[in-house]
Amino acid sequence: MKLTILLIDDEALARNVLRNYLKERDDVEIAGEAANGFDGLKLIQELQPDLVFLDVQMPKLTGFEMLELMDPTQRPMIIFCTAYDEYALKAFEQNAVDYLLKPFSKSRLDEAIRRAEVHVRENNPAHQQAVQQAVDTHRESLGALDRLVVRQGTKIIIIPAGEIEHIQAEDDYVAIHSQGRKYLKQLTMKSLEDSLNPEEFVRIHRSHIVAVRMIDRLEAYTKDSYVAILTSGDKLPVSRGGYQTLREMLGF
Repeated sequence: MKLTILLIDDEALARNVLRNYLKERDDVEIAGEAANGFDGLKLIQELQPDLVFLDVQMPKLTGFEMLELMDPTQRPMIIFCTAYDEYALKAFEQNAVDYLLKPFSKSRLDEAIRRAEVHVRENNPAHQQAVQQAVDTHRESLGALDRLVVRQGTKIIIIPAGEIEHIQAEDDYVAIHSQGRKYLKQLTMKSLEDSLNPEEFVRIHRSHIVAVRMIDRLEAYTKDSYVAILTSGDKLPVSRGGYQTLREMLGF
């Protein structure tokens, strides 16, 4: 069985190196190439390859952001390709995901493909679990997020952190409110709470994170609870712990 492969890398030279190494093998077939994450996502959907060689650092959309936009159950096998990046390497090494550190040799590539063939043959779910853990580890290692990337239908939306107004838990998703629009993303509130700048965002309730700049005032709701009135007019519940945090941050 031949493995169908996609090459997703913004560097033409890197794709050429992979192509030249792979053409010597009769057990793989290059189904397509993409020079950025937007086109790469489209190709993965259209071609449903067995294996993707994925660059980590790409303009517009990084390799990790690409993976965040995909349903984990529908991801192909991933072999990351990266120049030295301490955060990326930490994510890979901690979670046993295979990666190629540029520049790499043909023998190292062959070793990565052998591992991929085993995973494909055994339909091993451990690989996708490791990829997801690597994505999570990388996000945590980056410090405060400066943007979120979401998918809305066929569109990919990049939301700068400075445009996020508040975030609400909705089952297995979070609803990100920005400039009068709502976007859904499959993330946990805890993950976002840990990733957003704590000087700019605060978790005021188990189901709500708010940008401090958006708070107009706090009002008593019952004897022991409050509601935050945002400059947008939205009203959000505030837990007792959230109220204490806001008091400390806002100095009242």
